[in-house]
Amino acid sequence: MSREPHIPELPDLELVLRRSGKARRFSLRVSRVDGRVALTIPRGASERAALAFARSQTDWLRKALDEITPARPVRFGVEIPFEGRALRVEPAALRAPRIDGERLIAPEDPARLGVRLETFFKHAARMRLQAASERYADQLGRPFSSITLRDTRSRWGSCSASGALSYSWRLIMAPPEVLEYVAAHEVAHLAEMNHSPAFWRVVAGLRPGFKTERAWLKREGSALHAIRFRD
Repeated sequence: MSREPHIPELPDLELVLRRSGKARRFSLRVSRVDGRVALTIPRGASERAALAFARSQTDWLRKALDEITPARPVRFGVEIPFEGRALRVEPAALRAPRIDGERLIAPEDPARLGVRLETFFKHAARMRLQAASERYADQLGRPFSSITLRDTRSRWGSCSASGALSYSWRLIMAPPEVLEYVAAHEVAHLAEMNHSPAFWRVVAGLRPGFKTERAWLKREGSALHAIRFRD
């Protein structure tokens, strides 16, 4: 179910209705990526009652939407982060993007800029995350089976029961120590497939300063998701 009904108090709101057989009550979730609001409706409940609930949450919705970081399309002349450094994107006569001091220079075709920079970022992310994962896995004595990069919105990394690690390539935009924390966090799941006190002890053993790095990601992570490499 994917209609976008109108709420008079918030005429520009992008509201998506979702039916759920597991839900027991109405709930609202605001995407920090694109501002969409998902309204979950329990099976058997009426759409009219669901919209009445959404309207009753108008003040909360306004506050949540105000806190979302605006989208930042990648264009020549803008600054985007790479390993925690703000680099200005500039055109140059070359075949592939590269870093030149405080500049991120890229081929002059603006139509392919986002795709080229995304490819550049993914390649760098894979190298950094592969190296970090191998280092922490060796330290823990627990091998992983594979690494996959995704553009995930809800999590920065994951670890499956089979030892497959998955990361958001956008971590390459964060300071290097933050990327290191996420790698340590996921590798720790090779020993503890939970978030119990035992798990956090493993993380602390791999990355003693992880609390500061974890806090940075919670505070600044939405800004990394706001950068748009593709229209």
